[in-house]
Amino acid sequence: MSFTEFALSQLAEPPRRVLEVGCGREGGVAPALAAAGYDVLAIDPNAPEGPVYRQITLEELDDPGPFDAVVAGRVLHHVDPLASALDKLAALAPLLILDEFAWNHMDEPTIDWYESQHRVLVAAGREPKGPPSLAEWRARHSDLHPYETLRAEVDARYDERHFEWRPYFYRWLEGPATESLEAGLIAAGAIQPIGFLYAGVSKETERSPADSR
Repeated sequence: MSFTEFALSQLAEPPRRVLEVGCGREGGVAPALAAAGYDVLAIDPNAPEGPVYRQITLEELDDPGPFDAVVAGRVLHHVDPLASALDKLAALAPLLILDEFAWNHMDEPTIDWYESQHRVLVAAGREPKGPPSLAEWRARHSDLHPYETLRAEVDARYDERHFEWRPYFYRWLEGPATESLEAGLIAAGAIQPIGFLYAGVSKETERSPADSR
């Protein structure tokens, strides 16, 4: 399931106002949500040009809302300070929808599998998006929030509505059938799931019928 599909499955029917945090240069899920009828504002310092985008950080966002939901794809593990960012998001919208990854859950069998897949793809003349060495990657990204820190801060402000572990490395490998292969190995217990999808309702917001799916 893509993040767009997941977000649409969690959102109430449009029209709804949605804030995407950290849409990146490629624009995130904002175009798909806008095409589905949602009123979308997507923010990122590197956001593309366009009517739904603003090239600002979450700290710089001066729109008081309210929004019906916040969506963020692989963003919050970077955000510092995390607590104040989540405070702001919880105040802006009752629903938080995340696509994230637990980078610190990479154990040795998982690392070995990923790096061997990377070598096979390189040998076949492909150029995977991800790094060849996960040890080097972790050394360069030691400032990222581990899964437990991210979940603790999210859980302090939101009640979980949906959570599922998902394959993640296929995004970095971009090889044929990699997602299904990764999912099969996860199901067999051979490697760890690194990605996850999450939806939660702000503890500060009294849930109303309008907030339901």
